[in-house]
Amino acid sequence: MLSIACTNEEKVTVTANPVTAAGHPASFDGALKVTVTEGDGTVEQDPAFPNSFKAVSGDIAGQTKYLVEADVDLGEGVTNIQETVELTVSTAAAASFGLAVGVTEPK
Repeated sequence: MLSIACTNEEKVTVTANPVTAAGHPASFDGALKVTVTEGDGTVEQDPAFPNSFKAVSGDIAGQTKYLVEADVDLGEGVTNIQETVELTVSTAAAASFGLAVGVTEPK
């Protein structure tokens, strides 16, 4: 399992770099399939980057779990491998006062 963290105002790019059991570069048959299995987050995928996805935080602090799957059978069959990614989301802290001026009034 891969554990990552961000605030509820952020998202994190996760990229798969597949390797064989001996550590040599390998390939997937198609794009990653990513599913949210628990939590408030979502996922973004760009077809131009089939080995990556963005784990997007939800609005509520907590954890989101993503199931990441890929077909490693480069032929007509399907042989999936799976990995879980856990995103821990914290609440973003204030960064400025955000002061606003009201209307003037008599004393």
